[in-house]
Amino acid sequence: MKVLFICNKSPYPRYEGGPIAMNRLIEGMLDKGHEVKVLAINSQKYQVNIHEVPKAYREKTGLELHFLDLSIKPFAAFKNLFTKRSYHVERFISKDFEERIVRILEENEFDIIQFETLYMAPYIETIRSLTNAPIILRAHNIEHQIWERVRKTTANPLKKFYLGHITRTLKRYEINSLSKFDGIAAITTRDAEQIKEFDEQARVTDIPFGIYPGAFKVASLEESEFPSLFHIGSMNWMPNEEGIKWFVDEVWPMVHRQVPEVTLYLAGRHMPPWLKNLHKDKIEVVGEVDSAESFMASKGVMIVPLLSGSGIRIKIIEGMAAGKPVVSTGIGAEGIECNSGKDILLADSPEGFADSVVALLQDKQKAIEIGQNARRLIEEKYDNAAIVGKLETFYRKIMAEKDS
Repeated sequence: MKVLFICNKSPYPRYEGGPIAMNRLIEGMLDKGHEVKVLAINSQKYQVNIHEVPKAYREKTGLELHFLDLSIKPFAAFKNLFTKRSYHVERFISKDFEERIVRILEENEFDIIQFETLYMAPYIETIRSLTNAPIILRAHNIEHQIWERVRKTTANPLKKFYLGHITRTLKRYEINSLSKFDGIAAITTRDAEQIKEFDEQARVTDIPFGIYPGAFKVASLEESEFPSLFHIGSMNWMPNEEGIKWFVDEVWPMVHRQVPEVTLYLAGRHMPPWLKNLHKDKIEVVGEVDSAESFMASKGVMIVPLLSGSGIRIKIIEGMAAGKPVVSTGIGAEGIECNSGKDILLADSPEGFADSVVALLQDKQKAIEIGQNARRLIEEKYDNAAIVGKLETFYRKIMAEKDS
């Protein structure tokens, strides 16, 4: 098969969850002998110098990056309040990007065209006019749910009002777009079920995030700093910043009081000023690290305190693959086929979250057992080769239906 991937950001380098998830499918298709072409948006928020991407990767993916200014324009955002259009989506509309899609389709024939995220949907009609290839949406999240959950936890009334508007317009756009795709590959079973509720006619399957378990060295807690806590994630994603602020303000004091010797390490790109300037005993703001795998291997218990968001948390999958015990919220672990108390600990209140963290820090054997069970879960459910095989089957089914 020959597949064109149209991405909202570059799948390489793999700094964030979205690019990591995209790249897993792209490289998985290449591993199975298929041909791929990648066209991606480059922006100031996730800017990539294409000359720093390895030549071998550029050649095998045909990677092209097209710059698009995705910054929030206050006046445009204000005007949008008086429309029913989604400002989230409008920011991704570009005549130049559309023209590049046209040239690629005029010069190549593809069996499948895959949109990575809903934000590429404005280009459906243009693509339909040029090719009969099935168009697949890779749904990384139920996009409007992220903003709805953020709105619910926002206290500022003006901000709450604005979030309500952009959530309603995004939801309307998202639901109305579903019928335009030939198939939808949701990242979790739960998301797939919700998409079917929105559109009963949608051809949808669940294609979770996959990893290559052998690529993750299981570091025993004997080789790690224990007791220690860590979080790793890009902090320009609002749910990550919101969750860490909740943990630092409401959970950490209870943990620190019961286990005063433990250190909390916070790693990731785009640390906000309030974290950079944070001066709390035993909290170390590491920032961006050279190797996420090495960082995780060196620490003890992973925390993922998300209060909003949607889709699947890739860092949880990777932490579990590394054999790390994870404490998360129900929303954080949403979409992962895990069992609280067996291969992860889940808690939603500050007290419950603190109790779960302390339980692992004070019982090393329990922490080891949770981590070992987590690794087994990943090997059984999230092997990338099997997941890409399921995607291949879905592609062929959609192609056959379109040809019939």
